[in-house]
Amino acid sequence: MRFLLGLILGFLIIPVWGFIYLRFGHPPVAVADPPFPLEKQIVRAPLAARIEKEMAASAPMEASATNLTSGAQVYRAQCASCHGLYGRPSEFAAHMYPRAPQLWAPRGNKGVVGVSDDPVGETEWKVVHGIRLTGMPAFGKILNPTQIWQVSLLVKNAGQPMPADATKLLTEPLDTSVSSSSAAPSPAGP
Repeated sequence: MRFLLGLILGFLIIPVWGFIYLRFGHPPVAVADPPFPLEKQIVRAPLAARIEKEMAASAPMEASATNLTSGAQVYRAQCASCHGLYGRPSEFAAHMYPRAPQLWAPRGNKGVVGVSDDPVGETEWKVVHGIRLTGMPAFGKILNPTQIWQVSLLVKNAGQPMPADATKLLTEPLDTSVSSSSAAPSPAGP
């Protein structure tokens, strides 16, 4: 009987403690907060399994100069502010949690550039669906399938020589300035 009572109390105490912690405690909700214990491991396993199950086996187009240049146009407009440009890391990616990977910078001891070692279908899946609990939005309703594959092929080939037009798009600085007219509304006056 004591065992059964202890089991029931145990099942009640855990949810009550969880509620109190979430309501009155200080769970990590800000980007600068340290993650929950095992947070990264808990999120990565189902993400990897879902991508593996749903990603396309190959791209429906080739990494031609036209597709890479078109991909660079999409990347510059939609991706560069978080993922940076060649030789120009994003100014605010380091202040995101988790940090947005810099897709034109070598990483690791093998010098892999960005996610160029990922299958192109994995990148396409991430672009279409986004990734919960990160800053990665879903572009499936913003970009058309051709644009998504072009940008996916572009980052897949990030460590390879690019066509001149694509290189130009990937190296010129972004205009991130805010004009004074759009920074704040002007006061209404008589």
